[in-house]
Amino acid sequence: MKKDTLKKFKKLFETQRNAIQRNHNSIICDDFRICPEDRYDEADQARADIEQAIRMQLKNREAAHMKKVDEALRRIEEGTFGLCEECDEDIELKRLEARPTATLCVACKEDQERRELLTASKASQNFRSIDRRRFLS
Repeated sequence: MKKDTLKKFKKLFETQRNAIQRNHNSIICDDFRICPEDRYDEADQARADIEQAIRMQLKNREAAHMKKVDEALRRIEEGTFGLCEECDEDIELKRLEARPTATLCVACKEDQERRELLTASKASQNFRSIDRRRFLS
C-alpha cells in the first residue's frame, strides 16, 4: 500500500480514537448514576433504567470500536495493514475505504459469513430437535 494512503488511514484512525475518547469522557461525566429525583414513580424509574442501559450499550460499542481502531493502528505500524488475515492477499482499497478496520478481503469475509450461517443453522436444527424430543417425552 502506498505511503500516502497509509498516512490517510493512520490520520483517520487517530481522529476516530480521539473522538471516541472525548465521547467516552462525556459518557462517563453523564455516568451511570441514577439520581433520587429520577425515581418519583415506576415510569420515571423505567425511563432512568432504559437511559442507563442505552449509555452502557454505547460505552460497550465504543470500547469495541476503540479496540478495532487500536488494532488497525498497530497493523499500520507493523506494515500489515491492508493485508487479509486469512489469505495474506491485499484487501481491496474500496473495501478499506468503506470499512477501514476490515481485516479480511471480500472473498474471505464471505467465506466466514457462510461458515457462521451454517453453524447457526446447525445449532438451530439441533435446538429444534431437542425441543421436539422434550415435547414428545
